[in-house]
Amino acid sequence: MSFGYQVLGFGSGGGPPPAYIAATGGTVTTVCTDYKVHTFTGNGTFCVSAVGNPAGSDTVDYMVVAGGAGSGDYHGAGGGAGGFRESSGAASGCYSASPLGACVSALPVSATGYPITVGAYGPAGVRPGANNGGQGGNSVFSSITSTGGGGGGGNNPGGQAGNPGGSGGGGGGSGSGAGGSGNTPPVSPAQGFDGQTNPGGIGGGGGGATQAGNTGPPGGFTWGGNGAGTEINPSPCVGTPGPAPDSRYFAGGGGGSCGGPGGAGGYGGGGPIGTPGTANTGGGAGNENRNGGSGIVIIRYKFQ
Repeated sequence: MSFGYQVLGFGSGGGPPPAYIAATGGTVTTVCTDYKVHTFTGNGTFCVSAVGNPAGSDTVDYMVVAGGAGSGDYHGAGGGAGGFRESSGAASGCYSASPLGACVSALPVSATGYPITVGAYGPAGVRPGANNGGQGGNSVFSSITSTGGGGGGGNNPGGQAGNPGGSGGGGGGSGSGAGGSGNTPPVSPAQGFDGQTNPGGIGGGGGGATQAGNTGPPGGFTWGGNGAGTEINPSPCVGTPGPAPDSRYFAGGGGGSCGGPGGAGGYGGGGPIGTPGTANTGGGAGNENRNGGSGIVIIRYKFQ
């Protein structure tokens, strides 16, 4: 016996209609029609007013880059890049993320305010005294903390070790200071690489997000390790150009060496010899008493 009931669905698949995240905070841009990007170059709040659902959006992709470190004074080494952490991009348009984002899930959000901390640059090594460069500041979004870069080693006395951090500072001095350890404290995937141990009186290169500080041509001068490239925000106003024209690079290590040519900074704002790290890239400072580059936080999600 039939009572003539009609089953009411919510759509062609029987589920609820799509609902989307709505939020404010930072500098907001729209990319690829359906996605919003919130860029924080200083401290602020990511305020979520609506959460959405899996049929629309209820998670956000992110990139969190800490402040890059300062370089050491007098035969000083390059500063380490700020820690770099990124999700895969699969939740917000499948853009090309860095290799460090592979298999890293987007973050769920709730209707609340999320304080954003953008790490300050690490200061140059203190004069007089030929001391190490200062540590970069941590950057924080939700459960993600990226650690500031480790200061580049100075020459007090005769070759200080680089400091540990998101990426390690190069070893400094006229001796053979050890490179600082990257990915300190450890996270997975690693947020950065080691600084270079001083190869002989010229100051080691700072570590970057994807590469340790290293020795490169010409003449064996020490280079900062390369940072990571991402398309999370295609705006040309953030990051620095790298090998791939559609990517912007962040968290490059500062160049080492002491005088002469060479001493290149890593892709991603790492300062070359005698040059600060680039602001809002997390780049480490180039050798000889320079400041690092401040960090940045970028959040991306589908909004329609």
